[in-house]
Amino acid sequence: MRKTLNMLYSIVIIALLLAACAPTPAATSTSDASSNSETEQQLSTTPAQIATTSTQVVSLDSQPPAAPPSGGAGNPPPGAGTGSSDASSGLSSATGAHTLDGGTETQTDQTYSASTVDQSGVYVLNSGNLTLKNVTVNTSGNTSSDENSSFYGLNAGLLAASGSRVSMSGGTIATTGTGANGAFATGTGTVVNLSDVNISAIGDGGHGVMATQGGAMTLTNVNMTTSGAHSAPIATDRGGGTITATGGTLNTIGQDSPCYYSTGVLNITGSTCNADGSEVAVIEGANSVILTNSTTKASVADKWAVMIYQSFSGDAQGSDGIFTMSAGSLAYSDPTGPLFYVTNTNGHISLKGVELSAASGILLKAEGNDRWGTSGSNGGTAILLADGQTLTGNFVADKISSITATLQNGSALTGAINTEKIAKEINLTLDVSSTWTVTADSTISCLTNPDGISGAAITNITGNDHTVYYDKSLCTALNGQTYTLTGGGTLTPSN
Repeated sequence: MRKTLNMLYSIVIIALLLAACAPTPAATSTSDASSNSETEQQLSTTPAQIATTSTQVVSLDSQPPAAPPSGGAGNPPPGAGTGSSDASSGLSSATGAHTLDGGTETQTDQTYSASTVDQSGVYVLNSGNLTLKNVTVNTSGNTSSDENSSFYGLNAGLLAASGSRVSMSGGTIATTGTGANGAFATGTGTVVNLSDVNISAIGDGGHGVMATQGGAMTLTNVNMTTSGAHSAPIATDRGGGTITATGGTLNTIGQDSPCYYSTGVLNITGSTCNADGSEVAVIEGANSVILTNSTTKASVADKWAVMIYQSFSGDAQGSDGIFTMSAGSLAYSDPTGPLFYVTNTNGHISLKGVELSAASGILLKAEGNDRWGTSGSNGGTAILLADGQTLTGNFVADKISSITATLQNGSALTGAINTEKIAKEINLTLDVSSTWTVTADSTISCLTNPDGISGAAITNITGNDHTVYYDKSLCTALNGQTYTLTGGGTLTPSN
């Protein structure tokens, strides 16, 4: 009997010990997951930002890693986490205060209000065709899934899905809940056209407009204000999308909420962007932002005005982001960060006649950032084309990053290049009409300047008594010679 009791006691003790050691189930919270990545994005960042990269690059989004001491990336349409794998499941809980399931309809001077979880003010699906004139859409409910809101539009004020078409002229869309985007187009064949509409989205993850999974939007004179984190006014997320906008003013104050966040194609003309909490633009993966005659500025501390990256979060594919800007202005008022920043990807930057302003004096920076990619192999490769462009500021790159800059058609650079002599490679090409005014001793890999070299003199580089070093092993065309620069100084082989 005693032996039996001893055995029972032993069994009870062992059971208690096992129970004490068992792991406690982890609590889950859909509201904490971020989407898009950068995350600067919640970049997912990584680049992923290019996370679309698409990291979202961000893992331009699920929960982003802590930002590096220097300030971290920033973009982020939320989403880059573990959302549903397709729109039908991602929108399974979606409802609308007004729903059009197929068919055609026109509504005028109506007000649609929604206050429950996952409920849109207007929801159009299954190839529905809805025309709205001077309507008001108000929603206050929260989302049940940040990822499904960013990937498929769950809880958006106006949601178009599965090949539907919505045209809205005049009126307003206002959302206050989490994950409550203003207007959303998801799925191939889905189109949303907005004209003379005012949009306000103040909850976290509440973008102004978004297109995903091949959806498309056209905006004409649409004004947007967002204030939550991860709430870019104009954005795409997983699966990409195309947004074409003409006119309109964008105001954004939330963290990781650039005016333009691209994991697709954003083509913007005549826009005004005021970004106080994030960048002007973030591109994740092989995607693009095209700005024409637009006025843009950012003031957020310790970041940059434009970032091109890859987060590898799954929101964006590829590694060749493209930023193109002609006319207009781009300004960054923070005294520490560069105007352009490229990391963990290839960033193609084309500028023509743009008024540029970088308070830090750093025009372009390419570097590895431990927030995205594998340390040691996550450098940036920046390819800059300046066409009739005035450039003022320095080029900076770390030991795993490179810059290739081409100045043509009367472009002028005033600044220094690689003053710390650590860049992996920096190459500069000047045509006969373009110039470089050197402001400090600089180091380049190679200079291509076929029409600016006359004998042992270079006529279109003003040295100001500074020395520019080049790598004779990488630049055999210069024959290892030393050349004099206009205004004093030399171009000479490095040791």
